[in-house]
Amino acid sequence: MRTQSSATTAPSITVTAPRERPGFGGTLQAALGVTAFSLTFPATVWGLEGFGPWSLVAVRSVLAAVIAGFCLLLLRVPLPDRRHRAGLAVVAAGVVLGFPLLTTLALQTSTTAHAAVVVGLLPLTTALFSALRMGTRPSRTFWVAALAGAGAVLAFTVQQSGGALTAADGYLAGALLVCAAGYTEGGRLARVMPGWQVIGWALVLCLPLTVPAAALALSFEPVSLTAHGVAGVLWLAAGSQFLGLVVWYRGMAAIGIPRASQLQLAQPLLTLVWSVLLLGEHLTVAAPLTAAAVLVCIAVTQRSRS
Repeated sequence: MRTQSSATTAPSITVTAPRERPGFGGTLQAALGVTAFSLTFPATVWGLEGFGPWSLVAVRSVLAAVIAGFCLLLLRVPLPDRRHRAGLAVVAAGVVLGFPLLTTLALQTSTTAHAAVVVGLLPLTTALFSALRMGTRPSRTFWVAALAGAGAVLAFTVQQSGGALTAADGYLAGALLVCAAGYTEGGRLARVMPGWQVIGWALVLCLPLTVPAAALALSFEPVSLTAHGVAGVLWLAAGSQFLGLVVWYRGMAAIGIPRASQLQLAQPLLTLVWSVLLLGEHLTVAAPLTAAAVLVCIAVTQRSRS
């Protein structure tokens, strides 16, 4: 006869800690980068009040490189591996030199609303560069939503500028291509090294070019140290050129280049908001309608799987 044990075994209880939403941290960092970038065009307009176009680009790059170099020295970061230096050169050519120079030249004759067409097309171009460079294959739903969002932003920005193409469009088209290449290569490198080191070394790599360029440009172009001019160049150096790219590359490494790039669909609309607040520009009733369409497209691209 079997004897039952008087002790009863209590049922085990498993406590599961709350889990962070997958990719939330990366999405947040990429969104912070987009917010920083959205101030770039208004800050450039401010900077042009005190500097010439060549001086503005060179000085902002030198200041950003000083900030980055100080951080690299303070933390005793070793030199990047030789195999990463070609990629850093692409980042430097695209986001440190090419995009700032071409957009600054364009903003001499173009409004911020018209120049925002570059940012509206940049997510799609970045996704295309990513597919070619890294072999990523986003889903069909992703591409449909990306094209719809880019189309909505393009239609809005063209309508804002009166539908006429300007001489600055050549600069903007070139800026679009070099920036997409720099974003793609930077996002790839941020998977194997910290994102802030990617842009940090790219900035330092450009110093042999930017320091002489700054000295030469400042000797030929007049400088007027207005409050707007100084504030503009400081934001371009610290915010757009360094800190914004730090969180942007970290975000791309965490959630992937195609998905992170689609967050930039909101950048032209943010730029227009800053243009109203900082530059006194006026928006049409199309702005909230486009904003709603863009937010829907962003939601779809974030949920679609590769």
